[in-house]
Amino acid sequence: MCTAGPLIDSFGRVHTDLRVSVTDRCNMRCFYCMPTGGVAFKPHDAILTFEEIERFVRVAVRLGIRRVRLTGGEPLVRKRIRRLVEMVAAVPGIDDLAMTTNGILLGQHAEALRAAGIQRLNVSLDTLDPRRFEEIARRDELPQVLSGIEAACRAGFRQVKLNVVAIRGRTEADVVPLARFALSRGLELRFIEFMPLDGDDRWRADMVLPAPEILRRLADGIGPLERVVEPDSHSPATLYRFVEGGGRIGLIRTVSRPFCDRCSRLRLTAEGKLRNCLFSREEWDVQALLRSGGSNEELAALVRAAVGAKRECRGTDAGELARADRPMYQIGG
Repeated sequence: MCTAGPLIDSFGRVHTDLRVSVTDRCNMRCFYCMPTGGVAFKPHDAILTFEEIERFVRVAVRLGIRRVRLTGGEPLVRKRIRRLVEMVAAVPGIDDLAMTTNGILLGQHAEALRAAGIQRLNVSLDTLDPRRFEEIARRDELPQVLSGIEAACRAGFRQVKLNVVAIRGRTEADVVPLARFALSRGLELRFIEFMPLDGDDRWRADMVLPAPEILRRLADGIGPLERVVEPDSHSPATLYRFVEGGGRIGLIRTVSRPFCDRCSRLRLTAEGKLRNCLFSREEWDVQALLRSGGSNEELAALVRAAVGAKRECRGTDAGELARADRPMYQIGG
């Protein structure tokens, strides 16, 4: 039996959140996540099996992990994904099981995911304009995504959020329409600053659409907002609501105002590498330990080593923003 948690790093941050990428494959090619061409996906036997994922999650929960999110790539392209959800949902001690998806296959899977144990969903939606959608995603799939969101609303998840990557020169005109779309369906909308995790290595700081401009556009187009303060929240988002009409808007400012001081996350890649930060250049090999007969105590020690090595901000000691060593689809959303 591995030693119980909590998982506390050298800066006093308690780690309670685990993001598990179940595949690096995706049915879209969003430019902020994947390269234009030449995408090399891992062969099936190189990614973790369902049993390996479940075992790691069980060890992590004994160490204090309470919230698990399944990601990709696109998690719904993993065959028999419902079975994995059922296996993870059955692990005692998980308070929250969520998934991030691009929504293309959500219409087929929403009800089954809810029945299997997914409590919350985050769906990526950067624009409601078909032309811009195809420019960003490199796929003409907007109707399928919208249909998937409607299916998620009907399925009865505890919460459905929409994730928007905010990109200057691309998505300014989408801020207000997306907010109206979310408000009309009772969904929380989150704007995420464009980060240097694109596969083509073209990110520039001037491509970030900053939070003050987003808030100004929302105030001008819909109405004034006020800050929402949630005590003891580890959420990366700064939350707002409209003074008249409610609704919740979150701003994740990883570039302009990182939330590293309250980060509670660890990430497991599809091939079983544990990362203590999205921008970290150091990884711990979970798969090698699992497949060489390592014990649960050794897995726990590996997790503690990763947490103990976590740097102060954005994977560094000084907090400077440096490009991660892998694009987003290889790390996990």
